[in-house]
Amino acid sequence: MNAIRTRDARDSIRAFPALLGLLVLLGLTAAARAQAPATPIAITLDPSTTSIRWTLNTTLHTVDGTFKLKNGAFKIDPATGSVNGEIVVDAASGESGDSARDKRMHSAVLESAQYPTITFRPTHIDGKIDLAAAGSVVVDGILNLHGQDHPMKITVDLHPQGDGVALATHFTVPFVAWGLKDPSTFVFRTDKQVTLDVEATAVPFRDPSRPR
Repeated sequence: MNAIRTRDARDSIRAFPALLGLLVLLGLTAAARAQAPATPIAITLDPSTTSIRWTLNTTLHTVDGTFKLKNGAFKIDPATGSVNGEIVVDAASGESGDSARDKRMHSAVLESAQYPTITFRPTHIDGKIDLAAAGSVVVDGILNLHGQDHPMKITVDLHPQGDGVALATHFTVPFVAWGLKDPSTFVFRTDKQVTLDVEATAVPFRDPSRPR
């Protein structure tokens, strides 16, 4: 009986390293899966559900207007936060409800005949990229206005909405400091910066060129 117990104990001791090795292997496999790079996410913006509103304060009143989105598409790498793509706004679509004022805006300030688009090229996202949960991220990028590139950092709020994600951001553009003409006159003064509020619906999908 003692011999049988001794043999069983020896077998258990021999089996322990193998069991320990199996547990370590399983742990490493799980860790590798957890650290595997996330699949890139491609995003398109729907111009029909995108709202671009601008506000300019003056000595007489506040001027409100809109722009229209031409197209927008970019790709996010959740593992690194890097972004590639472009958002294109139709500069010539800018309007404020006053035809005379809009004519001056396009001819003297935006010069939209020469610079027909305003573009934003996102380059990096800081923050948790979870399109299934509400939250906010900080987006670094380049805004091209009046033919000139300007680095920008904007905060974007994300809200899941059906199969897509609702995006909203609020930021200011110091257009006079960026070289555009100041529309102020001797008796009519305007702010040197314009405020923009953008709301859009993003339609995300996993990049089919990368394996899951």
